[in-house]
Parts: sequence; C-alpha cells; structure tokens
Amino acid sequence: MTIHWQALDLSILGPAFIAGALVLATHVPLGREVLRRGIIFIDLAIAQIAGLGMLAAQVNDWDLHGWGPQLAAAGSALGGAWLLGWLEQRWPDIQEALIGIVFVMAATGSLLLIAHNPHGGEHIQELLSGQILWAEPRQLISTALLYGPLLLAWIFFPGVRQGFGFYFIFALCITASVQLVGVYLVFTSLIVPALASQKRAFWSGLLQGWIIGTLGYACGLMFSAMADLPSGPVIVWVMAMVALLWTLLGKQTSKTNRG
Repeated sequence: MTIHWQALDLSILGPAFIAGALVLATHVPLGREVLRRGIIFIDLAIAQIAGLGMLAAQVNDWDLHGWGPQLAAAGSALGGAWLLGWLEQRWPDIQEALIGIVFVMAATGSLLLIAHNPHGGEHIQELLSGQILWAEPRQLISTALLYGPLLLAWIFFPGVRQGFGFYFIFALCITASVQLVGVYLVFTSLIVPALASQKRAFWSGLLQGWIIGTLGYACGLMFSAMADLPSGPVIVWVMAMVALLWTLLGKQTSKTNRG
C-alpha cells in the first residue's frame, strides 16, 4: 500500500474533523441513552427515514443547497420518531422488532424510490457512506447552532429525555448528522463510544466516549487520506479498533490496580 503523506491537507481534513466532533457532541450522550433503553437500531431506522426524505427531494431535482431537502429530511425523521414513540407506548415488549421492521421498510422504500433513477446508486452510496470530506463551513455552523441548544437541554434538563422528548431530539440530531457523515458513521458514532464507556458514571462516561470518538475520527481521517481510501468506512473501522483497545487497556489497568 502506497502512503501519500501529501494528502494530509488541513483545508480538507480540518472541516471533516470538525464535522465528526460536532456529531460526537450529541451522539455520545444519545448513544448512552439508546444503550440504556436497549433500542440499538433506532438510529439506523431514524437515519434511514431521514435519508428517504432526502432521496425523495433528490430524485425530484430539488435544490440540494436549499431548504427543501432539509425540510424533507427533518419532516421524515420527525414523523418516524413520532411513529417509534407511539409504538413504544403501544407495544413496548416488541419495540426492538418493530424498530427493525420500520428500518427495513424505509431502506427498501429508498430502493423503490430510485429504481428508475440513473443516478440512484450514487444517491444510496452518498446516503450510507456520507461525504464528510465535503463538509462546508456554512453546513458546520448551521449544525452547531442546532446541536448546541439540544445538547444543553439534554444534559441540564433530564426531563426532556423522557417520552416523546427523547424521540424529538434524537430525530433532529440524526437528520443533521446523516447529511454530514452518512448512515454508517451515524450508527458508529452513537454506539461504539457509548458502548466502550457505558459502565462509567455520567460525566466520566461522556468524557471517555468523546475521547474515543475523537481519536477514531482523527486517526481514521488521516489514514484514509494517506492510503487513498473512502473516509467513512475507514473511520468506522478505526473507531471500533480504538474502542476495543481502550476497553482492553481499561481492564488491564483495573487488574493491575487490584493486584
């Protein structure tokens, strides 16, 4: 494998890293709540529903830089969140199975939507793998303005995590993050850092989750650039490896301290 050191261009990797850090800011605390509730695949379902709205806008030739696709994605995600919240109240004992059904229906709905579109494969690839390297400053600013109040509400007003408040915040965050980094990185950013730090107390767990996720994005972006590989999939693998090493080192340190 040829290493391209000159590919470490901060003008490209810098905004991409900021995009990843923004996603982690909200997704680590959301991921801990997802694990606590035992609804692991809710992020995939909401992300796929938001993506379905985006695809609908794209195949109808809406201006990708206008408000139309944003509203389509947000409206779809909020509608999906309301549906999942209603299903939780109605059939809580089979909630995970219902989430899986919603996900597969949204995924196959996307395939049906682009069945006769010549660029359909490209749209699906962008939705799944994302375009983190093409993050623009205005997109980062608008995402930060959205995430900021939601994160503050989540941390300092625990009551919003209950009932439909959880689904509302979750849907808005997922809608923005899917457009920034794609479905694969949304799932990874939610679950991997939270899983590696789930046994920690609230603040220490958040801190460790943010560190793991940040290392994953930073190292993944650099390696993908130097190896000329797709950034999204590389970051997924690197973040998983970072989380595994972090967990193993933590266990080894605990054994040493007890010894």
